[in-house]
Amino acid sequence: MKVTSVTPPIQWYPGHIAKAEKNLLEQLKRVDVVLEVRDARIPLASTHPQVQQWIGEKPKILVLNRVDLISPKAVELWRDWFRTQGEKAYYTDAQHGKGIDLLTKAAQATGEKLNQRRRDRGMNPRAVRAVVIGFPNVGKSALINRLLNRRVVESARKPGVTRQLRWVRISPELDLLDAPGVLPGRLTDQAAAYRLAMCDDIGEGAYDRQLVAAALVEQIQQMECCNRQWPHWVPSSPLQTRYGVELDGLAGDEYLAEVAQTKFQGDVERTAHHILNDFRKGLLGAIALEAPPLALELPAQNSENL
Repeated sequence: MKVTSVTPPIQWYPGHIAKAEKNLLEQLKRVDVVLEVRDARIPLASTHPQVQQWIGEKPKILVLNRVDLISPKAVELWRDWFRTQGEKAYYTDAQHGKGIDLLTKAAQATGEKLNQRRRDRGMNPRAVRAVVIGFPNVGKSALINRLLNRRVVESARKPGVTRQLRWVRISPELDLLDAPGVLPGRLTDQAAAYRLAMCDDIGEGAYDRQLVAAALVEQIQQMECCNRQWPHWVPSSPLQTRYGVELDGLAGDEYLAEVAQTKFQGDVERTAHHILNDFRKGLLGAIALEAPPLALELPAQNSENL
């Protein structure tokens, strides 16, 4: 199904997010550096449009979490694209600790530059204050736990677990502020909102599970076309491999109905739940739902170590 103006809109802005955002803006005055965490499967859809306005000239470290759920080819092309935008992206898998060492070094290096400026002004160095911000459920709390190498903040694969701001001492040199997920007050780009729902980066009460699962089927089909341009972008026929049902040009809702009849006794709602859950857990394979803009114009480069 194509996401259009007649598709039921996805909107989600619970009260705790509004309150936390107000508190976050106050705390940002005390922060030295910002770690912006996005979902590696949807780097554009998981970008809060006001982040740059909020942080102004403060240093920012861009983190793309859940790198385990996209292919190395997707990592390579996105990394190159971010370079063209003047940004260096750090890829992490917070659940398993991948990429954490490089991120820690980047945060420490940023902090050292800030403290050197303090010394140059005749001021004593102090612990650098950093904040971790991003959409709900992109893995901010899991990332903090990895940075600390122990579980100190609540973390779960569902939106809205963190509801209050909390400072955490990472080391004598670094204090980290764990903030609840932030969302725009209104999601004007509904195609992006549907991708947030597919990735479980928005509360499930905000959307119809069958519509999102149908949209996911069509999105995967669209991303498979990228294999002709960039081999190994996504697995070949991941839905057919998982469920034994060919797409054969079916619309997303038609495919759900076929899989329901074949695998789930005609229960379309149960089918939608399984397809979304399988995608979110990586059981369909490594699938990025977004490709970099103008990626074909980028020079060929070898992927660096994560």
